[in-house]
Amino acid sequence: MRHGRLALGSALGAGALAVSALVLAPAAGAVEPQEATIGFDCGSFGSGSATLKATQNGTAATIEVSTSAITAPIDVGAGAVSSELTLTKNGSGTTTFTGTSNPAIPAGSPVSTGPLNGTVAAGDSLEGKSLKVVVFGITANCNATSAQSPGPFKF
Repeated sequence: MRHGRLALGSALGAGALAVSALVLAPAAGAVEPQEATIGFDCGSFGSGSATLKATQNGTAATIEVSTSAITAPIDVGAGAVSSELTLTKNGSGTTTFTGTSNPAIPAGSPVSTGPLNGTVAAGDSLEGKSLKVVVFGITANCNATSAQSPGPFKF
């Protein structure tokens, strides 16, 4: 019986330590807003709106992009899109988020890409400026036609 109490006490102690470690662990940085929309003109590929979804973990940040400005002419397999999103940083200068990750995109569907990876610092304010998408060696260059709504990402 005494060994059973000792084992139970040890298990409870280990559980308490695990919970306290979670409470004291640094939280991932919060970006606001987490989702925004922006208009893009992609020349002969089309124009339309894009949804940008941002996440942050310390100085690492990711942005996922889905845009009706570019539609897939044929089925595009996962991981076949290379993208570069350029954002205005703090009202002047720029920063770039890049990646080669995307879900499978059926023919005729809007292009989705990301997560695109970038680096941020506390207090950074980023707003979409341009998007470059490369699929099967074909490049679509898109420029923002509207301000990001509801506003820039604040990290």
